[in-house]
Amino acid sequence: MDQMTHEAHGQEADPHAGHKMSRAHGNHDRHAGHSVAMFRDKFWLTFALTIPVVFWSTDVQHWLGYTAPSFPGSKFIPAILGTGVFAYGGLVFVRGAWGELADRKPGMMTLISLAIIVAFGTSLAATFGFFEIEVWWELASLITIMVLGHWLEMRAISQARGALNALAALLPDTAERVSGTETQTVPISELKVNDVVLVRPGTRVPADGTVVEGGADVDESMITGESQTVSKGPSSKVIAGTVASGGSLRVRVIAVGEQTALSGIMRLVAAAQASGSRTQALADRAAAILFYVAVVSGAITFTYWWLSGDKEHALIRTATVLIIACPHALGLAIPLVIAISTSIGAQNGLLVKDRLALERARNLDMVIFDKTGTLTRGSPAVSGMVTGPGANEDFLISRAASVEANSEHPLAKAIVGEAKRRNLPTLQADNFESLPGRGAQAQVNGKSVIIGGPRLLTEGKATVPPEVEKLTTQWASEGKTVLYVVADGKLLGAFAVEDEIRPESNEAVKELHRLGIRVAMITGDSKTVADSVAKRIGIDEVAAEVLPADKAAAVNRFQAGGKRVAMVGDGVNDAPALATADVGIAIGAGTDVAIESAGIVLVRSDPRDVVGAIELSRATYRKMIQNLVWATAYNLVAIPVAAGVFVRWGLDLPMSVGAVAMSLSTIIVAANAQLLRRLKLQRQAA
Repeated sequence: MDQMTHEAHGQEADPHAGHKMSRAHGNHDRHAGHSVAMFRDKFWLTFALTIPVVFWSTDVQHWLGYTAPSFPGSKFIPAILGTGVFAYGGLVFVRGAWGELADRKPGMMTLISLAIIVAFGTSLAATFGFFEIEVWWELASLITIMVLGHWLEMRAISQARGALNALAALLPDTAERVSGTETQTVPISELKVNDVVLVRPGTRVPADGTVVEGGADVDESMITGESQTVSKGPSSKVIAGTVASGGSLRVRVIAVGEQTALSGIMRLVAAAQASGSRTQALADRAAAILFYVAVVSGAITFTYWWLSGDKEHALIRTATVLIIACPHALGLAIPLVIAISTSIGAQNGLLVKDRLALERARNLDMVIFDKTGTLTRGSPAVSGMVTGPGANEDFLISRAASVEANSEHPLAKAIVGEAKRRNLPTLQADNFESLPGRGAQAQVNGKSVIIGGPRLLTEGKATVPPEVEKLTTQWASEGKTVLYVVADGKLLGAFAVEDEIRPESNEAVKELHRLGIRVAMITGDSKTVADSVAKRIGIDEVAAEVLPADKAAAVNRFQAGGKRVAMVGDGVNDAPALATADVGIAIGAGTDVAIESAGIVLVRSDPRDVVGAIELSRATYRKMIQNLVWATAYNLVAIPVAAGVFVRWGLDLPMSVGAVAMSLSTIIVAANAQLLRRLKLQRQAA
């Protein structure tokens, strides 16, 4: 929490903390102790020193046809400033190489160090007259370009890690703690559970809590990705970092520090960015192999040209081979894509806990949804109604809601909720009586109104018109609950009540079919209800009447024949099934960041985000492969050119050009990874 607080306060936290998270499994972090600012400063100073080195170089003067000013000691300018460039800009790579060798895992820093040490030795030897060729300008420009490449690389990774800093910055510096009738401004670090804080309009909620007084529309987009504000009133839960508008709230704190949802989300993002990846493992192996390829290629190059009598170029071409072989692009290819994709996911309400789960999502054959609370809202709602003779819908609903307003039954709440949705008044109901197993009754405007199931019709001997009976029979066949309303023995009408299907579910299924993925549903409901829901949404396969304990076995059945399946559930009752599936996705659990059974957590209760997770998986994999192919192909082609294989055909590669080519390869990989940001995952609310 300390670092998060520092960053929120605008103080500088570890500037390379995000980069440290990208270190490969067990590999020495080649940028340990480094920062973007450090490499920026090193670049500009080495660049400034390199200009006079190049200007007073005899080779450059000869090529460009000019004569540099001459004065006592001017001929030593390239050697003196070139040595300064090596000491200031180059030793940071040598120290990195020492760490790699200490870990017995030579890699990128070792290759760079070999290249610049060879170049420095060659330059020094030329200064003392062992060679006729002048190479200080190449050494200086080489190190300057290397430092520039590292600066750009670290800046790109730092920008990709911005999701963590952005999340940390959501917390306010202070909070207004309420003590009796007074408020006191305190640092958020002093807040404790059960404190009451005042959240004014336009300010951020300082800690997770429950509203005890007031009302406001809260912008939760920074946490959920959902652009629409959410109305909050007494008993509503609020999340630290969200913004209140249109009113003030008094909030009782229920979580502070590391226990808040925001901190949990930050941990998930950080863990995902640092977690393993099969593609990253492949890149690590390729980089390790490339080190030995570079050393062998350098040795062969040196031996061949030395024995050929071209001793000057033997050292230069060896250094060029080592420069070209630096697996900068290869080292950046995967970590940068991982960082960007994880950030994109977090910004769109997709929290990736397990990188392997996201990678597997691209190859799914089937997505299995739990019905209740996932495809449906998990609470009953009125889905249809029909009126009897002499009644209209508003009259029917107002009478039924007046009776049910006194009941706590879920079906009663569905009727009352429909009346509120239509802004209908609730009439005074007297002598309310619950009828166990049948319904409820009360006196409304002097009439006895009863609401309940089919048994009420039999007991009350109310006549059901054919058009009403036809519709209620159809509702019953679809597994819906039918409620009749009778007033003084006369039928006013009937309601169809069911667990409401989320309006986004149909679109989610269509999008999954578009991606070539079959969709299944698991539910404990009857086969009639399950088939009805499946037909309306477009579900391909259904497992009905499944007990919670048997969901994992049902997932196993769907996996028969080697099918790769994802299970989407609420992350609580579905934990065994989530763990059994190839990819476990917890939906609607953004504030419960402690879910251990899912590899991916969807903050919003929107099944369409499953489509977003799969699209992110596929796009991420494409970028990884593109970068991997480019980085390896570049080295395979460039090393022979640097070794002088094509010299007899007039194709030679100067050391400085090799450094430029290596840096350009890194920049291309970084730019290609940044293109992933164009991916649009957020769907408009249905």
